[in-house]
Amino acid sequence: MTEEKQKSKSRIAGKLNLSSRFWKTFLTILAAFLTFAGPTYVPYVLTVILNFDYFPSITFGIVLLMVGLVLLWYLIKNKVIS
Repeated sequence: MTEEKQKSKSRIAGKLNLSSRFWKTFLTILAAFLTFAGPTYVPYVLTVILNFDYFPSITFGIVLLMVGLVLLWYLIKNKVIS
């Protein structure tokens, strides 16, 4: 691993203290919420309650799903979730 990659990894790890039980729990719950509620409940709330158009709300839900999957991948890669 090059020195630049180690520096960038330590900067990210410094911002998110993944050894903290609070951050592990919070990020895991956030990833689960974005993955499951993102493409289901968020478009429903946007469409029915806030009277948004259907396709933009579905697009926003799919974006939230992708963000949740990327966060889940990050947590698995850093061995927060095993």
